Amino acid sequence: MMGWLHAVPKPPEGSKRATATEQNRLSRYEQQKKDGLEPRMPPNPMPHFIAWLVEIGMVEGGGMGPAPLSWREIAEWQRSVNVRLSPWEARLMRHLSAAYVGEKAKAESENYPAPWRSEVTQRERDIEEARLRSVLG
Repeated sequence: MMGWLHAVPKPPEGSKRATATEQNRLSRYEQQKKDGLEPRMPPNPMPHFIAWLVEIGMVEGGGMGPAPLSWREIAEWQRSVNVRLSPWEARLMRHLSAAYVGEKAKAESENYPAPWRSEVTQRERDIEEARLRSVLG
C-alpha cells in the first residue's frame, strides 16, 4: 500500500506523453497532498510494525534500484536500538520490505490500481474531472 503511494506513475512506453520530457513528476502521495487530499490508507491493526519498518529504512540500495532489507540490516537495527525481534517478527519485517519494493515497482504504471478500495470522495471526483477537461477541452 505504501509502495503504491510512493511510486511515481509513468505513462505507457511509446505514448506521446512518454516521449515528452516531464520533469518534476510527483509520487501519488505528493500529488494527493498537492491536490489538497489526505492520502487514505487501509486499516492497520499493528502500526508498530510499520513504524519499525520506516525507522529501519523500508529498503536498501541495490545494484538496479531499491532492494528489500537484508537480514544484516535488520540485525544491525535491532542491535543499534536495543530491540529484540522474535524470528517471526524479523521475517515479517523482511517480507514487508520485499512487498514494498514489489508494489512500488508495479505501481510505476499510471494505470496500476491501488491495492485497496475506498469510497471516492466528491473532491477526488472534481479533481479528476478538471484534469479530463484540461486534456479534452
